[in-house]
Amino acid sequence: MGILARITSAGKSSSNNNESSLSTGGHGIDKNRVLAPTDPTVINPVNAGNWETVRTAVINDTPRYYTKIEADALKQLSKQKREEARQAKRAYKSLKSLEEADAQVHTAHRGYIKGVASQELTKKRADASTARHLHTLRPEYARLGFGLDRAENKAQQRIEELKAKIKESR
Repeated sequence: MGILARITSAGKSSSNNNESSLSTGGHGIDKNRVLAPTDPTVINPVNAGNWETVRTAVINDTPRYYTKIEADALKQLSKQKREEARQAKRAYKSLKSLEEADAQVHTAHRGYIKGVASQELTKKRADASTARHLHTLRPEYARLGFGLDRAENKAQQRIEELKAKIKESR
């Protein structure tokens, strides 16, 4: 189904269409929605992210001498970057922990959804079984109805006969 058809028919679907779809074995599981990333920027095989890296100092591809001032500045910068690296490791560890917690919640929720879907199927099986059983009772109810109609007709006929006898005896 095309995008335009999906947009224009989205509001038209009713519960009867869904029941009909389910009763004929159809489904509403769109693999593109199932496999859609949880965030547009999340890393996955389609979006490998960028491959940038951190580089504080330029690559020194030729040998050279450094002055004391340069060496002291580099030493100070090195201390600063080591501390920032330590804090970055802590931050990334926390970010990873957050992702793990999010994944646990996501997984637990999907487990719940699977349970709801399975129990819905169990309920619908029970409903279908009950409906089948009720259908098997229909002929007997029809027989009972015909029997009642027959009894009513016989009673009405007997009443008419009695009325006729009463009129004759007058």
